[in-house]
Amino acid sequence: MLNLLYIIIGLAFLIMGGNWLLKSAVALSLRLKIPKIVVGMTVVSFATSAPELIVSIKAALESSSDLALGNVVGSNIANLGLVLGVTVLLGSIDVRKSFYTTDWPILMAASLVFFGFIYFDGVIEFNEGLIMVILLVVYILFLLKFQKVAVEDEAPEDDEVLPNLKMVLFLVLGGIGLWGGSELLINGATGLARYYEVSERVIGVTVVSIGTSIPELAASIIAVMKKEKAISLGNLIGSNIFNIFAVLGITALITPLQVVDETLLTNDILWMLGIAFLLLPLVFFPKGLRLGWRDGIILLSAYIAFVYFTI
Repeated sequence: MLNLLYIIIGLAFLIMGGNWLLKSAVALSLRLKIPKIVVGMTVVSFATSAPELIVSIKAALESSSDLALGNVVGSNIANLGLVLGVTVLLGSIDVRKSFYTTDWPILMAASLVFFGFIYFDGVIEFNEGLIMVILLVVYILFLLKFQKVAVEDEAPEDDEVLPNLKMVLFLVLGGIGLWGGSELLINGATGLARYYEVSERVIGVTVVSIGTSIPELAASIIAVMKKEKAISLGNLIGSNIFNIFAVLGITALITPLQVVDETLLTNDILWMLGIAFLLLPLVFFPKGLRLGWRDGIILLSAYIAFVYFTI
């Protein structure tokens, strides 16, 4: 029970810390007069990926690589199966042409790079992490040059220039929240795994990954309730690409990521590839470039099946 409480409090701190860091980062970039499109594609993307990054680094440093890897794999599956599934169940979304020309192909390429690096030897080394980070930089530069409308501003209310004291306060609180939240979450998750005698991988791809996907899910539901355009498919795909290149890449630069539970390779990563691939036919059938409630049922069913077969 105490481990579950640690996880819940840890997730709360991570979500609040990420939000405070985001406010601070956006305010700082506005004060420095950095173009909004650059803010959206770099500052906001990194800030919203901070919980996953901190959790993965912390887990890997404490020899819990499966928790770090499971967090990223599970988050990518949850973003498309759970978050997108629930979103389109509540209201259909139109899909841009950029989905099949760039977004989806880059997502599949990033997923296959991850698969190729880890499947054959079960480890992501420093040099492979370096390649991922370089690919991340190339990806950001590509977006800035060719796809300036690819990333939408999901929280325009955060776009305010804060007083210096408030900006520093949010930055400090964000850092403390992320650090404290990651400590509690990792301790709770590893404790829960030991208590129920399941692998850290199972906790990572289910409990931890769902927790770090809660902000995206909450934002999507609120947007639908307000009858505004829900979270775009492009942004969710971008989040998944960041999870692979930024979270795994930066973590591997700090310490190698070694697979302990082989099921991560024989089950989880294949689900991640499968659900990502499933997006392509869903976007085109039965109505071109639109995702509706039927697609939501399929995506959500796929996610429930993944959790069922994982547990």
